Amino acid sequence: MMKQASLKNKVAIVGVGESDIGRVPHMTGLGLNAQAAKRALDDAGMNVSDIDGVLTAYSFTEPYFMLGSVICEYLGLKPRYNASMVVGGASPAAMLKHAAEAIVAGQAETILVCAGENRATGVTRDAAVAALAVVGHPYFEQPYGTSIPGFYAMIANRHMHVYGTTREQMAQVAVQTRKHALLHPNAHMKTALTQEQVLNAKPIADPLGMFDCCLISDAGGAFIVTSAERARDLKSSPVYLQGIGEYHTHEHLLCAPSLSEFGVTESGRIAYEMAGLGPKDIDVAELYDCFTIVPIIELEELGFCERGEGGAFFAEGHAAIGGTLPVNTHGGMLSHAHAGAAGGLFGILEAVRQLRGGLGERQVQGAEVAIVHNEGGVLSSHCTAILSSMKG
Repeated sequence: MMKQASLKNKVAIVGVGESDIGRVPHMTGLGLNAQAAKRALDDAGMNVSDIDGVLTAYSFTEPYFMLGSVICEYLGLKPRYNASMVVGGASPAAMLKHAAEAIVAGQAETILVCAGENRATGVTRDAAVAALAVVGHPYFEQPYGTSIPGFYAMIANRHMHVYGTTREQMAQVAVQTRKHALLHPNAHMKTALTQEQVLNAKPIADPLGMFDCCLISDAGGAFIVTSAERARDLKSSPVYLQGIGEYHTHEHLLCAPSLSEFGVTESGRIAYEMAGLGPKDIDVAELYDCFTIVPIIELEELGFCERGEGGAFFAEGHAAIGGTLPVNTHGGMLSHAHAGAAGGLFGILEAVRQLRGGLGERQVQGAEVAIVHNEGGVLSSHCTAILSSMKG
């Protein structure tokens, strides 16, 4: 396999911002993106005129054919680098990778990456379900009434069968991330959650109940990437990209090579090798958590525990702030926010904030290296990023 060119220490994230979150009926999806972008620019001490590249993802509530160009139009930008990326929830981390590659190649100097939509108030529940139904294969899955929760429920059942993961362990993922969300001033969820509430919640797709499933929020997020050299002169402390890797195995679940082993291992391997680091070097992890089974699988495939031990890792408190490896310190998609591709992007924002420090009770003490994993589809597309508060 061809060795990927290293991006280590070549770019940095210099600004992060998120919109108002929850139910924000007075704002459009474009407005949420613009609000997040303005806050990221303010964080970096930059102006709109400093941006010469834009990357965005997709929107179900405002499905423009050329969303990236519409974002530029809305913000008054005329960049020399612009694209929209659609690899599901893996899009934000993949956009970070593509932004880094574009900057290193000289295609742009400073790139705005943003995503989000008004998914809670911009469409009806029926319309949202209908839009998400396209994930199923049109010939071999959709005719049987498939759904995204149903696909992930199959994966959860397989993991429980193969490795003995329990319903109670999965519930602890939701409980722990809710505790973290309560420490975040902008989280969608504001009330505590118990294991009993998770286990007794409305069933969605066996074994998944309502609290095993991610939120539906109005939300937008943004971050700004520039060269490591330019980053030194900006307002906020830069956070450097150490390693990043993509891996894609399928789109439709019927084509997945396995229901218990996915592409996280390979995207993680690429990122670790580029960074020259391993699992023991990581201080905090922000893992995609569209359903409670997913961060359990990611934790295992990224090498933080053996296969089959991810559920116990959460249940025993190791993923809590103050634990062995704090996971989803902002509350994740289960309790902080989820709005299309913004869900995974918030993990990147939280990693940057943790590495900068100063988060009070939410702060992971001594955090210097963070890992972020985004996945899209049904554990189909993967991108793993390793970030550091200083050059490695």
